Amino acid sequence: MRSRTAILERSVQLASRDGLEGLTIGALAADLGVNKSSVHALFGSKEELQLGTLAAARAILIDQVIAPALAYEKGLPRLQAIGEAWCDYLAADVFLGGCFLCAASAEMDGRPGPLRDAVESAMHEWIGVLSANLQAAMTAGELRTELDPAATAFRLNALGMAANWQRQLMNDPSGIEHARSAWRAELDRLKLSGQPTTVSTAP
Repeated sequence: MRSRTAILERSVQLASRDGLEGLTIGALAADLGVNKSSVHALFGSKEELQLGTLAAARAILIDQVIAPALAYEKGLPRLQAIGEAWCDYLAADVFLGGCFLCAASAEMDGRPGPLRDAVESAMHEWIGVLSANLQAAMTAGELRTELDPAATAFRLNALGMAANWQRQLMNDPSGIEHARSAWRAELDRLKLSGQPTTVSTAP
């Protein structure tokens, strides 16, 4: 019997392609070539499988995008590192269906229930990371103090969401580099006078 971790490694791929609602114990068992009862014994229900899969996808995003950025100073250097890492993550096709949380956000935004709540929580966490680093950059004198961290975090997040849409639906990866350039330009636009036009992201 495969471990829970090994099964989740496959379930995140299937759910990224077929959607969280398309992920069932039976479909996953068939894909893995194991008995349905074996998968059921690990998760107990479709909802628990979905929630476990979402948690696994969140962990991958943290590992690929957030963790590398923690080597940089909080504030502007870390924001730049997050933008670069997110674009690298999108370009690497980590998931079969593109960014898992981008897809799950669109799939779950109009559906009530624990799964939607979990997706919302993960996205609040992501926006919170951006907002906290924007606030830190303002406090450090790196960015203009009149900027609205929530509005700026919205714009930065929208860049990656749009890049994922163009890569997946239009089969056009050029949006990823558009997003990378726009992320840099947005931060440059908000820098205080006297700040360098680019800030080194060397840890």
